Amino acid sequence: MSYNLLINMFYAAPELWYLIAAVFILLLLLLFYSSILILKLRQKNYFANRESNRLTEVLYASKDGYFSFIYPDDNIDDPRKKIVFKCSRRVAVLLGLENGVNSSFEDVLKAFYKDDARKIQKYADILLDEGCSFEDIFTTKNNGRILKLSGARICDAGGHIFCDVIWFRDISDETTKIDELQAECKKAADKTLRLSDLIDHLAYPAWLRDDQQHLKFVNKPYLDFVAEKNRDAVIAQGIEIIGTNNESISLDLATAAHATNKTRKQKISLVKNGARHSFEVVEIPFHAEQSLDKIYSVGSMAEITELDDLKRNLKLHQNAHLEILGALGTAFAVFDAKKRLAFYNKSFAQMWKLDNSWLDAQPPYSAFLDEIREKRLLPEVPDFIQYKQGEQDAFSSILEAKEDLLHLPDGRTLRRVRAQHPMGGLFFAFEDVTDRLATRRAYNDLISVQKEILDNLSEAVMIFTPNGRLSLYNRAYMELWDYKEIFLQNDPSLQELIEAAKDKFPLVDNWNNLKNDIVSHITNATTKTFMLTRVDGIEIEVTSVLLADGSFMIINRKVN
Repeated sequence: MSYNLLINMFYAAPELWYLIAAVFILLLLLLFYSSILILKLRQKNYFANRESNRLTEVLYASKDGYFSFIYPDDNIDDPRKKIVFKCSRRVAVLLGLENGVNSSFEDVLKAFYKDDARKIQKYADILLDEGCSFEDIFTTKNNGRILKLSGARICDAGGHIFCDVIWFRDISDETTKIDELQAECKKAADKTLRLSDLIDHLAYPAWLRDDQQHLKFVNKPYLDFVAEKNRDAVIAQGIEIIGTNNESISLDLATAAHATNKTRKQKISLVKNGARHSFEVVEIPFHAEQSLDKIYSVGSMAEITELDDLKRNLKLHQNAHLEILGALGTAFAVFDAKKRLAFYNKSFAQMWKLDNSWLDAQPPYSAFLDEIREKRLLPEVPDFIQYKQGEQDAFSSILEAKEDLLHLPDGRTLRRVRAQHPMGGLFFAFEDVTDRLATRRAYNDLISVQKEILDNLSEAVMIFTPNGRLSLYNRAYMELWDYKEIFLQNDPSLQELIEAAKDKFPLVDNWNNLKNDIVSHITNATTKTFMLTRVDGIEIEVTSVLLADGSFMIINRKVN
């Protein structure tokens, strides 16, 4: 029945039903469109929230913390009353805030020292009132971190204020590194200054060249030899020290040193203050900056005028001395540092029977030994090669004068003295002491005969030298006075002999007077004989005889 009713109503007013259907369809379309818009808005809101979260996390992950003062979006009379504070996690961690991200600006200020907190507050007030940016460095109170605070106002393109932000950056490591670098820089600067002072106060010019032989540095004495006194200008213009031939004294030398990588030196002459001076120029190459391909060189110019004068004077004196040696009868020769004959006199040639032409050819010492061996003028040795090597080794082993005797096959004995020569090598002196040794042997034989004669006498005999020391005595004298032979071998004086025999004399009040009287009687030329009575009762006749050479003889003879 309801169905029929609807049919009837439709037929009764079809326009109304068409309108209702159209509205219904329109509502469905609106509902569908609204659903699509809602879905798009939700999607847009999702991505907006996601982007916001991403940016927030990026800010949180930044090494810089921040504290922001966020303004409201609506226009109000006093926007500062509606400001929202936001503290980042990084700031909370840097300052060690107990309330974390919920900390207020007062909590932030408490993390700094009072003076710094007041200063930060003033900065914040100026930022909030006038939007003035600031940047300053502060140290936290609790952990000693060094923070750089930077304040800035953030606005949109239309000038609407979003927020005021104070950024907190931890620069403790950077500050420490900067301090270390500054300390190293100061140390390097001090070292450079010391090296510069050292080089500038050298007594001679010095310079540095690069691998193209261009001047890189010169010291102050260098400027005294060039017209320009400005060091930078000298280096920039490559001003060289000019020699007497109007050319650089060292540029060619530096080129040669660079090419061979070896030190080069040469002697030059310059006129300075109207006088001629001698200098030694040296260029020393080295690998710069630890690079094998980059060879720099250091040059110097040391004055050797006095050294040249000394060498000339030394040569003159040496020649004069050699002339004197050449006139002496002793045989002299000098073999230089290369062991070659540098000088000999006439006596040397005669002693070894050598030709002057052969000697003038400056033969080596080894050839000299071979030559005199062939002439049978060298001592006989079982191993000549070893002997020859030992003789040549003496050039490096002899430090002080050394003397020895050479017994030649022809019966001669030579006294040889070898000593270091001031110019290197060895100085040789040869003297024929054959007759002197023969005389000494004859004298020793004579003394031995005299000693044997004295020992066979029954009287005690002593002979004293002119200076009063005992020189000869016989065994009878030792037994008479009971002396030890080791005591007599030390050549005692007459006073010492009497003092040693003190126990043989009777006790007296003044022993020194008695001793002096005995010495006076013995040495007095007018007293020939006197008597001594010993404590054991033995009487001794003492006779003193003055000999021709100034010595005197004392004879002791027992009377009972």
